[in-house]
Amino acid sequence: MEPYDALSEPDGYVASRDAFERLVSTLAGAPAHSLAHDELEELLEHQGRELLRQLMQDHLDARARAEEAAARTGAGGPVVRGPEGQARTWRESSHPRWLTCVFGSVRVTRIAYRGRGVSNVHPADEALSLPAGRHSRGLARLAVLEAVRGSFDQAQQAVERRCGRVLGKRRLKELVVAAAVDIAAYYTVKIPTPCTREMPLVLQVDGKGVVMRPEALREATRRAAAKTAAAGRRGRLAPGEKPNRKRMATVACIFDTVPAPRRPHDIVHPPGGRSASRPVRPGPKAERKWCTASVICPPEQVVTDAFDQAEARDPQHLRDWIVLVDGARHQLDLIQDEAARRDIRLNVLLDFVHVAEYCWTAAHAFHPPGGRDAETWAADKLTAILAGHAERAATEMTLQAAAEQLPATRRDAVTTCHRYLTGHLDQLHYDTALTAGWPIATGAVEGACRHLIADRLDITGARWGLDGAEAVLQLRALITNGDFEDYWTFHTAREHQRLYPNHDQQKYRLTA
Repeated sequence: MEPYDALSEPDGYVASRDAFERLVSTLAGAPAHSLAHDELEELLEHQGRELLRQLMQDHLDARARAEEAAARTGAGGPVVRGPEGQARTWRESSHPRWLTCVFGSVRVTRIAYRGRGVSNVHPADEALSLPAGRHSRGLARLAVLEAVRGSFDQAQQAVERRCGRVLGKRRLKELVVAAAVDIAAYYTVKIPTPCTREMPLVLQVDGKGVVMRPEALREATRRAAAKTAAAGRRGRLAPGEKPNRKRMATVACIFDTVPAPRRPHDIVHPPGGRSASRPVRPGPKAERKWCTASVICPPEQVVTDAFDQAEARDPQHLRDWIVLVDGARHQLDLIQDEAARRDIRLNVLLDFVHVAEYCWTAAHAFHPPGGRDAETWAADKLTAILAGHAERAATEMTLQAAAEQLPATRRDAVTTCHRYLTGHLDQLHYDTALTAGWPIATGAVEGACRHLIADRLDITGARWGLDGAEAVLQLRALITNGDFEDYWTFHTAREHQRLYPNHDQQKYRLTA
């Protein structure tokens, strides 16, 4: 007896093939031959995205049919147990949910396993690692990268240009906040690249204000703002002035560096220019720089996190630890307290750029700005400070001010410089630093403040809430560290574990 002809398996991708053929027909048609290249790009972008969306939809439908077939052929029907261990004895087919991805919206159809008094279980959701909300992780990743680069409005427009109208501004902010939840956990398990004990380890800390919404201000600032408002409206503010509207963010920067010994004249050129016979020696360069920042956590926590990263790089404290500060006593106290707690010996240096600013102000008390005499005076004092004679330089300028009987207003600049130098003599050992090849300026953390905060959180019109500011700040630091791709893999795995716990213990146990 001849066997019957078996029916062929239906083509699950027929809709995708039709969409592709329509696109080919459109390109082959006469109207397309009159399009300019930019019009062709727009056509392909729109219809190509629809083709990709259809391909994803057909694939999801194929997986749904496979799940249905497996459930029907199971011996007596599988019993699915939920995370609490209770069996789901009823099975209900064709449970849909929507998923918005980078190609558009698709429908995921799966089987729901149900039980009395317990939530439904969808094994297909775990197999696909579907998110809790409607928006895919690929769309969330795109939203994060755009949102940390520019304003939320610009990010929404960028996502819309690429993916169509798939994401609102409010949901975009929520995705950004959710994307940052695992950054702290990520850095607790990430192992820094080791280096030799001859390379100094540099730590820098700084702060910068962020304009916040009233409810996000610290309590003292909020009370001051309310008091100012109750007293009546002020007159015109000075340029850049934002009284009682900022919350201080703390930024810390850690990096390794190869020692680069220098001389004072490599930093401050002598009046009249340098000699061609003595080329300038380059300064040390930051390597493997790592930044952290927070507008929510107190400065103590940021300093602790920075020391955690530094100690991970030098757990036995064998390297030279260099701390560069700008003179802020509160930050220095926090750093020294943390070092004492961990029994770490620090080499603390005052930012030389700040020292130079004070000396130039004092120079202009003796000589007109822009003249050769002011340049000579400042170069003489700064060279002496770099050579380790800061106290002598401070004494000489006060004696000169007394000898020339400067007016009170000009003498105040000299007194201020003298007080600044003598108050930080223990942080002015630049002779030791230059001989050892250490950095002597806080350019790394100041650049981090500009990049992390000023370039994004301080854009025109920005008023931040706590969660949004913290998420953007930490994500920008993460990207600056070059860790975003590695972090996103880590975050995706953690998110899967949160949504589908006990995965390693086979949460969904299929038994006959």
